Amino acid sequence: MKKTTDFQAEEIDRIIEMAWEDRTPFDAIEAQFGIPEKEVINLMRREMKESSFKMWRKRVQGRSTKHKALSQEDMKTFRSRMQKGIALNKISKR
Repeated sequence: MKKTTDFQAEEIDRIIEMAWEDRTPFDAIEAQFGIPEKEVINLMRREMKESSFKMWRKRVQGRSTKHKALSQEDMKTFRSRMQKGIALNKISKR
């Protein structure tokens, strides 16, 4: 398991971005970066302003899409159905 202090600035930015996204579960962050939910919370607390952290924490607490145990049965993948099309530039960027 990688420590949160071992990440590059770009990786920290990506973790924060993924944590803010509604449909990205903490399990996806752990699968990609190897840090559990508790470490993501600590990273967010350390890297963000206090008011931003409190807003984020209030937003994700108990959110079913952020926690695998609370999520719907049909939500088994970590990425959007449209992600492949977007990645291959089939859908124009707005």
